[in-house]
Amino acid sequence: MELTQNTLTTLAHDIKQWGLELGFQQVGISDTNLADAEQHLYNWLIKDFHGDMEYMQRHGLKRSRPALLHEGTRSIISVRMDYLPEAPAMHETLADPAAAYISRYALGRDYHKVLRNRLQKLADKIQTHCGEYGYRVFVDSAPVLEKAIAEKAGLGWIGKHSNLINREAGSWFFLGEIYTDLPLPADTPTQNHCGGCTACLNVCPTRAIVAPYQVDARRCVSYLTIELHGAIPEDLRPLIGNRIYGCDDCQLVCPWNRFARVSGEKDFHPRHRLDTAQLLEVFVWEEAEFLQKTEGSAIRRIGYERWLRNIAVALGNTSGSAEIIGVLKKRLAFPSDLVREHIHWALLRHDVTVK
Repeated sequence: MELTQNTLTTLAHDIKQWGLELGFQQVGISDTNLADAEQHLYNWLIKDFHGDMEYMQRHGLKRSRPALLHEGTRSIISVRMDYLPEAPAMHETLADPAAAYISRYALGRDYHKVLRNRLQKLADKIQTHCGEYGYRVFVDSAPVLEKAIAEKAGLGWIGKHSNLINREAGSWFFLGEIYTDLPLPADTPTQNHCGGCTACLNVCPTRAIVAPYQVDARRCVSYLTIELHGAIPEDLRPLIGNRIYGCDDCQLVCPWNRFARVSGEKDFHPRHRLDTAQLLEVFVWEEAEFLQKTEGSAIRRIGYERWLRNIAVALGNTSGSAEIIGVLKKRLAFPSDLVREHIHWALLRHDVTVK
């Protein structure tokens, strides 16, 4: 296939249509100039806002210069897929201290697998149509500035909470990319529509959004419950509430999410009643049950030890019934200093001292 300007324009149009047919809600195309995002990332890193996420600086300029990550990259195909599940009211779950709140994106099948499979099908479709070409598929699996790329591709704008927002769909969606050596015509970025709204800054339980468009990950509940491998800082534990895996508060209050639609993807529907689980219910899981209930889920990445650590903190933030105290004491036999330390903290929150 001869890649003239006209055929490239037609190909770009076809790629977007094929993407919709594969279940993506939107497909856009960007160039590879991420200079502004590179500067923003640099400023974020020098403030140590990445905490223990050493991988954010490990790859140098590969994250902001696509051709260094995948040689020959000339354009990037960016996609979004809605994931909001049909689940009980999130505000009600957060308001119930005994309930286990799990970020909505993690209730179903691991999104990495779902999006990667669809993106590969899209890449194969392109190859069938235009012949051999250079490409690489990414789904949050390599040093890729996916939100900055999606913003350039016209999928939305990066909000003050650092998530991508789409005017017609809110922010409950996943992103994925295909780096390609095809010189496809780029789309026009959308305008920022956050205006004077500060709802996300005001609602953040740990005040991790230290300024518009600046998130100190070291304070973020998602970082504390997912990325952090060690002990959760004691001063932040009471602020975590009943959030045992991730946090959605900044998305819950975003006014643009009134336009969000429930996802039709069955893979993103809640599994094993995780959307209605109680803290005590999931705290007593043995490791085999944890592995079985989180099979194929993004939750499994934190492992059993951090799962118990997170729930111990949440139980320390409850009213401290006799049943809760009894279960916490029983778990003190768990062979992990990390878990036991957080259980001791939870018991102290309920005025119980254990030698």
